Amino acid sequence: MRCDVVAIGTELLLGQIVDTNSSWLGERLAMAGIDSCLQVKVGDNKGRMVKAIRSTLADADAIVICGGLGPTHDDITREAIAEVMGVDLEFDDDVAVRIAEMFSMRNRRMPEINMRQAMVPRGATVIEQRRGTAPGLICPVGDKVIYAVPGVPHELYEMFDRAILPDLLGRSGSASVIVSRTLRTWGESESGLNERLHGVIQRLDKAGNPTLAFLASGWEGIKVRLTAKAATRDEAEDLLNEWDRAVRDEVGNIVFGVDGDTMESVIVGMLNDRGLTLGLAESVTGGLVTGRITNVPGSSAVLRGGVVSYASEVKYSLLEVPSGPVVSEEAAIAMAVGAKRVLGSDIGLALTGVAGPDSQEGHQPGTLCIGLVMDDGRTHSTMLNLSGTRDLMRQLSVISSLDFLRKRLLQK
Repeated sequence: MRCDVVAIGTELLLGQIVDTNSSWLGERLAMAGIDSCLQVKVGDNKGRMVKAIRSTLADADAIVICGGLGPTHDDITREAIAEVMGVDLEFDDDVAVRIAEMFSMRNRRMPEINMRQAMVPRGATVIEQRRGTAPGLICPVGDKVIYAVPGVPHELYEMFDRAILPDLLGRSGSASVIVSRTLRTWGESESGLNERLHGVIQRLDKAGNPTLAFLASGWEGIKVRLTAKAATRDEAEDLLNEWDRAVRDEVGNIVFGVDGDTMESVIVGMLNDRGLTLGLAESVTGGLVTGRITNVPGSSAVLRGGVVSYASEVKYSLLEVPSGPVVSEEAAIAMAVGAKRVLGSDIGLALTGVAGPDSQEGHQPGTLCIGLVMDDGRTHSTMLNLSGTRDLMRQLSVISSLDFLRKRLLQK
């Protein structure tokens, strides 16, 4: 069974609204074991909508259309579906009564234009609306089906789970699940990962299941997504476990987390497990590392605080960095030692560098110096050359510095 998605709305094409509905539908369809191979966005133009619906339905068993069921003049999904079905729109008295009741329950006057939502393509089945005024539709087209739901997310979610998914599963006649696992990596390029995983990819191509895909996610790293299809979730998880190990065997500890993990949540967990606290000194990042860590629930148990020592004088006076250049590994180590002392933490981590646009102390924009002092007093440092704009360089500095700490914790 294949079910694709068509999202309606000129605002989606203009970037005024981000289309989260299609991604949600894709996830729900995958969880139910229903293939979904295409997601389309089309503006509020009847001709283009009809063309998009027909072309999408030609390659699928079913499609879900989200949006364009409201009461205003540009809500023309009903008309487009009726044209695809080759039928007229008919006024549904039951839907009209339901819409009127919804307004009455809210003690609001009902504009007459809302009765447009009671127009239903002949032969369609109405999905009762329980959270708004626009009903959903189940529209047969030969041996295929079009589902239409409102674009309001909470209305769409409820309607899909209650009416559309059971109908789809009944039509599919099969029970299978698709499960994905995303391995989060840092420290290797997308092409580099592809090269290192060449053998695994070849074996997967022969097996056909699971599949592997890369997703470059900026300063969140490179994601390696494994997707398995099986009769049960347990069988799919077994497949994922097998190939998860195969990937890790090839790339090692550049995998820092899975699925919803972030570098900062992993660091908080590692520090918590070891009973260690962290103090930060930030120059080039201006508090970004501290902010990311404090966004993790439970971070108060491990984070002592952060010093934003942006001015050189603050580094010298508060952190007791020796006078001299402040963009160096030596300065970064001194900052880390100062943060550990001032904040009373077990570990001190510091960042200094050049975000740009101008050079500083002979160093080009993108230079990052990381200093680290562990709970046993041992110090570590590195200098990196990061690319991108001023903002991107600072964001990359956050995950790079936390990864530096992660690898030292793994060695301990």
